[in-house]
Amino acid sequence: MNIKVKPSPQQNHLLGALSPEVQSRLFPYLELVPLSLRAVMYESGHAMRHVYFPTDSIVSLQYVMENGASTAILVVGNEGLLGISLLMGGESTPSRSLVQSAGYAYRLPRSRVRDEFGRHGQLLTLMLRYTQALITQVAQTAVCNRHHSIGQQLCRWLLLSMDRLSHNHLTMTQEFIANMLGVRREAVTGAALKLQRLRVISYSRGFIKVLNRPKLETLSCECYSVVKKETEMLLTYLPQRPAVTNNASIPTVILPTAQEPATKRGVASASRR
Repeated sequence: MNIKVKPSPQQNHLLGALSPEVQSRLFPYLELVPLSLRAVMYESGHAMRHVYFPTDSIVSLQYVMENGASTAILVVGNEGLLGISLLMGGESTPSRSLVQSAGYAYRLPRSRVRDEFGRHGQLLTLMLRYTQALITQVAQTAVCNRHHSIGQQLCRWLLLSMDRLSHNHLTMTQEFIANMLGVRREAVTGAALKLQRLRVISYSRGFIKVLNRPKLETLSCECYSVVKKETEMLLTYLPQRPAVTNNASIPTVILPTAQEPATKRGVASASRR
């Protein structure tokens, strides 16, 4: 019998970096949430009620055009949190947040996070540095999408995803990847086949496994190294601090089954929160 171990809040590096004092104020209000592939966490223009801290999942922030076309502008994983707009004074976001790799996340009510943020202490400092890292990722993504080949963009996206996982594989279709990159599926198919021929990745029925990471980094453009260098410089909160909360005391929240994202920007998803 396989017994699934409940993820620890410290698997999210930002939560793990908080001092025991800050953890003691926040951790009693954490809720564990399973995130299914393609679940919509936030929909464009709708109120955000929680901040999410992924442990082993990855969430992509996408901008959706009026004609239904979309492009991922950044990815969030166990290095940070989803919902930074709430800490910047906003109640919603113009982008859609979509789970690109299933797993778990801990969530906090926005009021609790804002109260701690308002103390002007450690959480504020970490959030400001994390925001700067996100700005770098968004800016470099814009440059990459304009100046680099689809093959290079795919390599960058795979590397950013691998950095946020504890393993070397992803489960998603080429159509889903194409939506992430904002390109045609045929273009992703060609780029993926080239990486397979070079034995950099293996790809079968939506299962992608990275076989040669050094080669993947070589084939990527400089955008990945720029983002990685800036992120490592700003997010200096590793190794993690020791846990101060009993994980078993944190409730698990089962969210509604996600449906396919709406084709129009601003159209409510059945899975929004």
